[in-house]
Amino acid sequence: MTDQPTDGEARALAALAASGIAYDIVRHGRVSSLAEAAAARGVEPAGMVKTIVVRRGEDDYLFVLVPGDRTIAWPRLRALLGVSRLSMPDAATARDVTGYERGTITPFGSLRAWPVVADERVAGRTVSIGGGGHGVGATVDGAQLVTALGATVADVTDPEPAA
Repeated sequence: MTDQPTDGEARALAALAASGIAYDIVRHGRVSSLAEAAAARGVEPAGMVKTIVVRRGEDDYLFVLVPGDRTIAWPRLRALLGVSRLSMPDAATARDVTGYERGTITPFGSLRAWPVVADERVAGRTVSIGGGGHGVGATVDGAQLVTALGATVADVTDPEPAA
């Protein structure tokens, strides 16, 4: 791990600081699973927030904040957004529209301020969201997070299927 933040990390942390919410930055080495990242950041897997890029249409994306132990409930998300079709862009497109590679994506400092939908479980706890670089997380109050991002809060996830 380098002492110098990546461009993405610097951009994310500057945007996080500008948001006015309280946060703690946790840095750790690369991890190979969400469970490893949660342990490194000192939170339960449910407290990890995955930032998922979702495509609504041509040059129309949004971020969905998903608790680490859950997955997007596509029918509920489509109903919330009033659309019949959603998709996830490939890794290169996600990087192009956010400025972050997969595994580092965060709404903070994204190249464009896409709308945010947060699962209702995010607001009720302390969470860790990506910090724009591998092995970088920001621990924040979930309610402050959704307020700072102007997120629409709704029940848009299901439990991860049992392995």
